[in-house]
Amino acid sequence: MTIKIVTDSTCDLPPEVIKQHGITIVPLYVHVDGKDFRDGIDLSRQEFYQRLPEYNPPPTTAAPSPETFRQTYERLAAEGATEILSMHISVSLSSTVNEARIAASETKQVPVTVFDSRQLSLGTGFLLIEAAKAATEGRSMKEILALLEAMIPRIFVAAALDTLEFMRRSGRVSFALAGIGQILQIKPLLKMHDGHPTSEKVRTRAGAIRRLTQLLNKYAPVERIAFIYTSIRERVDELRNQVEALLPEGDMMVTELNPVLGAHVGPRVVGFVCVTKSQRLFIR
Repeated sequence: MTIKIVTDSTCDLPPEVIKQHGITIVPLYVHVDGKDFRDGIDLSRQEFYQRLPEYNPPPTTAAPSPETFRQTYERLAAEGATEILSMHISVSLSSTVNEARIAASETKQVPVTVFDSRQLSLGTGFLLIEAAKAATEGRSMKEILALLEAMIPRIFVAAALDTLEFMRRSGRVSFALAGIGQILQIKPLLKMHDGHPTSEKVRTRAGAIRRLTQLLNKYAPVERIAFIYTSIRERVDELRNQVEALLPEGDMMVTELNPVLGAHVGPRVVGFVCVTKSQRLFIR
């Protein structure tokens, strides 16, 4: 039995982790300057965030086609996969899961189980690592899915945006609200838990860091944590200094959000993804 893991480029796992665990990435698309770029292949994060403020019209994003997924599944089957677990960004944020489900129904060479991670970025990434480890250990698909379902309620994501402008450009907020936000220095704070994205507003950049610190205090103790950002790595250091006492031992990933998510949240974002040591109610 050989279970192979497929995901999409929004998982934000570092290349060395993807290689270590034998995870297959199917890229999403970013449409800029009249062209479609494969996330992580045709468009670097550095180039994207450097040019993001000047893109006109603003970037748009798209999921891979069912045909792209089907070709990926068939290639893995030809390479020896006896089952495939295809895990993707939350269906509440993207149509990627639905495209993968269509492809799975059309794939005859190998059974494909499509799984909604109910997360984004390294929230999905942490799940992928556990699934890949379990597959390497010879766990069955049923056992792996049970492991994932038990882990999902323990994963929390929180990120502070620097501006509402890029959510306005992508159609997520009105022009009027974005304008008011700039005047009042409102910093949107986005949260994700178990497939439910929520948001709140804080005043000033310093206030956003304080709120992130408060949230991590409520989620503690944590089993593992990673920091996420866009364009300015130093903002992670600012947040990390505030939460140092809450951090678990061991290495912690620090990753720049992929352009697919970055197109909507903009530059100068900072936040964290954590896995709590025990399951608890979602803290809003």
